[in-house]
Amino acid sequence: MKWALVIFLLLLGAACKVAQPYHTPSEAVSTGLYRDSTQTTDTTRTVDSTNLANLPWKQLFTDTVLQSLITEGIAHNLDLQVAMARMRAAQANLRQSKDAFFPTLSAGLTATLQKPTNTNAAHNEQYQLGANSSWEADLWGKYRSAKRATLAALLQSEAYRRAVMTQLVSDIATNYYLLLGYDAQLQITTKTVENRKLDVTTMKTLKESDVVTGAAVVQSEANRYAAEVTIPDLKQSIRQTENAISLLLGRNPGPIARDSLMDQAVYQDLRVGLPVQLLANRPDVQEAEYQYRNYFELTNVARSYFYPSLTITAQGGMYSTSISDFFNAPALFGSVVGGLTQPVLNQGLNRQRLEVAKAQQVEALISFKQTLLTAGQEVSDALYNYEAASEKMTLRQHQIDYLQKAVEYTKELLKYTSSTNYTDVLTSEQSLLAAQLNHVSDKLQQLQAVVNLYRSLGGGWR
Repeated sequence: MKWALVIFLLLLGAACKVAQPYHTPSEAVSTGLYRDSTQTTDTTRTVDSTNLANLPWKQLFTDTVLQSLITEGIAHNLDLQVAMARMRAAQANLRQSKDAFFPTLSAGLTATLQKPTNTNAAHNEQYQLGANSSWEADLWGKYRSAKRATLAALLQSEAYRRAVMTQLVSDIATNYYLLLGYDAQLQITTKTVENRKLDVTTMKTLKESDVVTGAAVVQSEANRYAAEVTIPDLKQSIRQTENAISLLLGRNPGPIARDSLMDQAVYQDLRVGLPVQLLANRPDVQEAEYQYRNYFELTNVARSYFYPSLTITAQGGMYSTSISDFFNAPALFGSVVGGLTQPVLNQGLNRQRLEVAKAQQVEALISFKQTLLTAGQEVSDALYNYEAASEKMTLRQHQIDYLQKAVEYTKELLKYTSSTNYTDVLTSEQSLLAAQLNHVSDKLQQLQAVVNLYRSLGGGWR
């Protein structure tokens, strides 16, 4: 008993060194993960622990139509349903890892009938009802590490579900704004075509008065069709975007209810918080960390195979030579066996298992760091896109104002003086249309930059 106690204490002390404790690789998070995050002229955005990602999506997107679409998407999106199925599978694995601590138990009933070659001899009958049980002591933390690994896998599947939800909210909002942008461009183009039809009529009248030549008339016709030919492409883009949104909503392709682009309020309090908050907010970063944690614990499991295992087996039951007397006067049997098995030669499987687990752990750590760098890039890009779009919108409005005056002036000069020709009118009209369409793109870029920043910070799953 003394020697057994000494051996047990030695094994227990060694067990503490086999399974290594897990630590979050937070050193991978750099304070400079966001480029130029402290250098901005935007006084509405400050750098502190307040984070845009903590804002529920219903507060960020105030358009009630968009809110309804996002709600429908969360309820019916197929990718989100796949993520839920993965969670259920991970939950089943976790339940099994908990059951691994308990012994196995199996029962069986056998009947044996021996018929001798001598026809005068009696038949030999034997009936046996027995149970077998086996239990392995978790000396080296193999089952505990496996349980932690499956728990990490479950948390990874939950993070994946939130990552899908974050991406879903972002995709619906992005495509919704894109649809509004196409609507606005179609409206501008349609109005431009109507104005250019009036230009054609005006040019014909001026030609009859010998103010312009026939070239101006045909140029005005061509100018009208140059704008009108873009309408089918805009309608096609609208239809394709509606179909894309329908797919996100888990419904058949069809029309999408919507508001107008210019009625959309741009959220301006863009607080990015601290880079370390990505570990708590961004689901794909959490997913990458849980994957690393899963492989870390599997490395502990692989390391435990180099050490002896203590297994206790037991069996028992009853038997009889007559089925009629089986439950009346059965014979009982039973045994308990304990064994300590030390792996010696295992065809290199233990070493191979450990080396593969370590390599997978390194790969997962690299993937985690890469995910963090990508997150920092996306935050930085979204911030700059928002600032660039805001700056362009102010400048573009000035451009549109002056181009509208240029169109009016050149038309008046064409009517009443000979100091200009229709080419000047044509140039100013084309420039005005391009500026108006670009103004829509600027507003769209600003809205989508807010969405991208919200997603890149980890918002959308709350």
